[in-house]
Amino acid sequence: MVAQMEVGLLSPEKAIPNSDYESVGDDQEEFIDFEKLFSIARRQWMVVAVSIFVFLLLGIAYLLTAVPQFTATTSVLIDRGNSEILNQLANMGVQVDDDGAILSEVELFKSDTVGLAVVDKLNLLDNPVFMSAPPSLSSMIRSAFNVRKWFSDSSDGVVDQDVRRMKAATNVANNMDVERTGKSYALSISYTSTSPELAASIADSIANAYLLDKLNSKYDATRRASDWLQKRIDELRQKALDSDLAVQKFRSEHGLVAVSTNGSSLLLSDQQLSELNSALITAQSDTAKAQAKYDRVKAIIDSGKTDAIVNDVLDSSISNDLRKKYLEASKFESELEARVGADHIQAVKLRGEMAEYKRLMFEELNRIAESYQSELEVAQTREKSLADSVAHATGISSAANETQVQLRELERNADTYKNLYQTFLTRFQEASQQQSFPITESRIITKAQVPTRPSTPKKPLILALAIFAGAMFGGSIGAYREFRDRFFRTGEQVRDELGMEYIGHVPLMSEAELAPPPATSSGSPRDLSDVSLATRYVVNHPLSAFAETLRSAKLAVDMANPGKRCKIIGIISSLPGEGKSTVSINFAQLLAMQGSRTLLLDGDLRNPGATRAIGRHAENGIIETLLDKRPVRDSVLVDSKTKLAFVAAVVKRRMPHSSDLLSSPLMANLLEEMSGFFDYIVIDLPPLGPVVDAKAVGPMLDASLAVIEWGHTSRRVVRSTFSSHPELIQKCLGVILNKVDTAKLKLYHSYGSGEYYYSRYSAYYHES
Repeated sequence: MVAQMEVGLLSPEKAIPNSDYESVGDDQEEFIDFEKLFSIARRQWMVVAVSIFVFLLLGIAYLLTAVPQFTATTSVLIDRGNSEILNQLANMGVQVDDDGAILSEVELFKSDTVGLAVVDKLNLLDNPVFMSAPPSLSSMIRSAFNVRKWFSDSSDGVVDQDVRRMKAATNVANNMDVERTGKSYALSISYTSTSPELAASIADSIANAYLLDKLNSKYDATRRASDWLQKRIDELRQKALDSDLAVQKFRSEHGLVAVSTNGSSLLLSDQQLSELNSALITAQSDTAKAQAKYDRVKAIIDSGKTDAIVNDVLDSSISNDLRKKYLEASKFESELEARVGADHIQAVKLRGEMAEYKRLMFEELNRIAESYQSELEVAQTREKSLADSVAHATGISSAANETQVQLRELERNADTYKNLYQTFLTRFQEASQQQSFPITESRIITKAQVPTRPSTPKKPLILALAIFAGAMFGGSIGAYREFRDRFFRTGEQVRDELGMEYIGHVPLMSEAELAPPPATSSGSPRDLSDVSLATRYVVNHPLSAFAETLRSAKLAVDMANPGKRCKIIGIISSLPGEGKSTVSINFAQLLAMQGSRTLLLDGDLRNPGATRAIGRHAENGIIETLLDKRPVRDSVLVDSKTKLAFVAAVVKRRMPHSSDLLSSPLMANLLEEMSGFFDYIVIDLPPLGPVVDAKAVGPMLDASLAVIEWGHTSRRVVRSTFSSHPELIQKCLGVILNKVDTAKLKLYHSYGSGEYYYSRYSAYYHES
């Protein structure tokens, strides 16, 4: 309560602004508010505990009524290596996804084919243990909620045998569980029954029926494939013969003679064209070579160079002798010219010999050039002849190629039919072998053993699930209750939701404290007459938490109006029944007890709660004072002990314009007049929600105090009513939470709040 007193002493001007307060709180707020979670757990633990207890009882009832079930398990391995031939035959070489294949095998176990095979093999229709399930709590519940059974005609005495077999097969599938063991190709088949021997027998029969069905299905598939392949092979054989005959006929009709070369077939015209092209290339090379030799000799002759040499000159003995003589004469002529001069007769003679030798050499070159020219002409003639032959052969080949397009199409058809014929013939042989020696790709790797212990019900699991379900159900109810709890519980909620100061709380009074006071001798008609001990609670219990909260309110009023001689205080609430009148009376009594001249005025002219509580015998009141202009002293009632003055509201008829009366100058004059005689004037105002009377008195007040019923008045209603009376709320010094259940209040405390430390300072409120 110390924290509450400190809050109450703060005036609105000196109080911490709401925005700053929220910012400080936001900085310290954690992502998960564990304090709130713990508080919710403290408040709702009883709901959760009751839910857990109820669900635990249901779980125990189920365990007591449930029939023990036994589960037998066998394992089947799907050997993928043995089924490659059939997979290729059925899927045309397309690989099957392993997961899809395994899931398909699981569905095969649950098929009617396997179920009916098990029913017929074990003769389950005549087995009473299999056909009649013992009653249990779960079966009775399912039977009670079976809507189809409600409308079915149960008068049929005879049931068809096929229907019974199908029901039995369905029962086998419902009690069977097939699971894949990890990522392997092993499947675990479990069957559950009330009889352990029957469970093991059916589990083994399921595995054997599955293998037999796989074997039969493969045999049937292979047989059907063989029949189909046989017919298809006959068709393909005839088509292959017809297409090959069409190719040969087309060749003969169009003269497309083919020759075999290195294992490949080639048309004769194409081969001739290839050979002519090769000869033409060779002739073109020879022509170019002869042209080069002739051009070289011609260039030497035209240049007149004696030192130029070609290969044929070197090979000619005549040319070599002439060149040798020419060189020797040139050498002598040079030596002689050096000794006797260029004009010497011998030198002149030698130069004449050299000229003759040169003439003879060039004549030899001309003969060689003529031979080169002859070779060139021969090569050119041969090249031209080959070019003409190639052109002629090319024309023939082009015509043949155009016709060969049709030939190639016929050959492709023939090859296709031939390949299909070979492929189907091979597969037919494989299918025939498979049919003669059928195998299955599955085998049993673990046989079912007779179980010695029941698999269901699993008692620890059922009890754990019951506790968990109860906790979840109770938690859901608790969460819903917390979600629906939109009332004011703590001072922190008052500050956060309304942005107003929290003065304190008033504990909920017991039946004894609300009882009528003991009968006393009648006194003066001007004395107050209490109808309940609650109106004099602070008088009888001056050290209570109620009295301490009202002292905090008095200090707040004094701090807010330090220079005012008479302070006019309005007590407001949002809704009727929140205890506003009781708080007003006790607040006025507290002020009077402390020696202050205090006037309590009942301002609720439509539903005067204060008048009914302490002034039922009053004959005149504020209405008569204002309307009939009677002296106010004729309407004042006085408490003989505390000297509290009270002006009642005697409602003798309904007043439709009570707000006009309260806001009239007459009311203002009355309050001004009373201010000269009293230190405090406490006005018990009407609720803000239903009427506007309190708003009419608002301008005449110095301060106001708001009363909110703890745990009953909605926060939304309070926010709505307060926001519609801004002038009145602006003068409100704080909020008092009334009718607080202190036993439950500790469930809403958070660390560091005033409620958290309530147990420490509650000793201050005990009277000796």
